[in-house]
Amino acid sequence: MVASELATSPTTVRDRILAVARRLFAARGFDATPLQQIADEVGVTKQAVLHHFPSKDELRGAVLAELLLHWNDVLPRLLVAATAGDRRFEALTHELVGFFAADPDRARLLLREILDRPEPMRRLLSEHVRPWVDVVAEYVRKGQRSGEIRADVDPEGYLLSVIVLAVDGVAVLGCLGVVLGGAPSSRSDRFVAELLRVARSSLFADPPAKAAPPRPRAAKKTPRPARGATTERRRSKT
Repeated sequence: MVASELATSPTTVRDRILAVARRLFAARGFDATPLQQIADEVGVTKQAVLHHFPSKDELRGAVLAELLLHWNDVLPRLLVAATAGDRRFEALTHELVGFFAADPDRARLLLREILDRPEPMRRLLSEHVRPWVDVVAEYVRKGQRSGEIRADVDPEGYLLSVIVLAVDGVAVLGCLGVVLGGAPSSRSDRFVAELLRVARSSLFADPPAKAAPPRPRAAKKTPRPARGATTERRRSKT
């Protein structure tokens, strides 16, 4: 091991290793990515990588933990900061979609790992994702009791649908985005905006329709006497 490599800030080197590993695991898969390739792209030796992560499996675990633990840190802050239902929704959905849209490799890695290693991923998702889904689902139920959220929404089913739309959509947008047409640079923004619109409209109840103002009552018309009757009255006065 080269001493100068370890003298470099360990946090910086560790972060660089995680970033490169996330990108390569997402693009090539865990099995097809050798540690040597990660070391070469980071600019350190393989031994330096093993100093921070004693095995390739531990590196994979650290990459996934970095993604999943993000929500344990962010979710409580969002729930406290956004007290109103619609503001809480905006904060959570923007954080969820923005987290993956900012680095699509995060979504690609999760999707690849779910398909390649379903059993280990079930355990990780149950440990790291299910708890905050339960928390947010309870907020959805409170909104249903107040009439703010649609009564027919399945809270956990709704949240899973939003997660799937965000992860899968961002993961495949680079390829399927061609169906949107337009400039490639605008496709991510268009997709995210529509995803948020669909998520919002399927959650919140429509506001009650305002009653139409009462129509003014037509004034009663005084019946006009027949022409002959008017002439007869005039003669009687004479």
